[in-house]
Amino acid sequence: MPDTRKEALRLMRVFSAFAVAFGAQLAAWGAPTSATAQPVDWSVLKADLEARIGQHEGVVGLAVIDLSNGETLSIRGDERFPTASTIKMAVLVELFTQIERGRISLGDPLTLLKVDQVGGSGILQHFDTPLQLTVKDAATFMINQSDNTATNLIVDKLGIRAINERMDSLGYPGTKLWAKVSRSRQTSINPDSSRVWGLGVTTPMENARIFASIYKGEMVSQEASRRMIAMARTQASGRHEIPRYLPPGVVVAHKTGEVSATRNDCGIVYANRPRGSNIFDPPNPGMRDYVICVYTNENEDRSWVPVDNTAEVLIGDLSKIVWDALEPAAASAAR
Repeated sequence: MPDTRKEALRLMRVFSAFAVAFGAQLAAWGAPTSATAQPVDWSVLKADLEARIGQHEGVVGLAVIDLSNGETLSIRGDERFPTASTIKMAVLVELFTQIERGRISLGDPLTLLKVDQVGGSGILQHFDTPLQLTVKDAATFMINQSDNTATNLIVDKLGIRAINERMDSLGYPGTKLWAKVSRSRQTSINPDSSRVWGLGVTTPMENARIFASIYKGEMVSQEASRRMIAMARTQASGRHEIPRYLPPGVVVAHKTGEVSATRNDCGIVYANRPRGSNIFDPPNPGMRDYVICVYTNENEDRSWVPVDNTAEVLIGDLSKIVWDALEPAAASAAR
């Protein structure tokens, strides 16, 4: 008859060794990476960006925030620029603030009337009226399609002054909405500023900080921040600006804005993730997420060529310069 005690000890040693090995494998599969992103020579990056900006016929402001450590880069980042439709992110922030406080619900009904329809970007201007929508519908159109009619429906629900007061309270005093879209004459709260800045005004660094706060889950709440990111990820326009020259598959949560002399884009660029993970999981070792905001004004090229407006090409070039500097691990992996 075998020695049962010795056999039991042998089996326990085998099981213990298996458990250690299996636990190590699980950790390798599922543990978040703690690898530090590679250092950046910010002075070289700034010089490269300035060299490209120097080739452009127009005024350019840029802000970059490294989301792994909070380091920033600014080129005219604290100067004021017309927002065009990038101000719609400030509208979205106030919307989710009021939702969080129980004043508004995403399911609240909105009725679109003929008088509400305005031109420019968006598709609601072409719908038959009256049309029943929800707040969620209008907010989605506002960001996904940059829909001007939807934006005005949301602004009517919130109030222009409430949006600006929210920006002040959050520490973004340079970010202002002056009027409803294409309704400046009737609705502007500051006609002189409307004449200078159009729809709204901000600085590249302030808008970069807004996106950084959303990224960290600190804007309104973590749930609200994630909803805002989800909307900004699905923006249908803007593939010719920040994402233009980035590698295929790179996720960008951003908001563009453009009028004839102004082309802007601002948002979060997400580094590559391990297969099977999502953007809220840590990036690949050695990589980092970051915010980039590029604002332009007084552009010589005011054309609406679908692909090759020089300001849109500029934004794409600047975005690629930043990517190459901040994501050297991606370049190494590609070789």
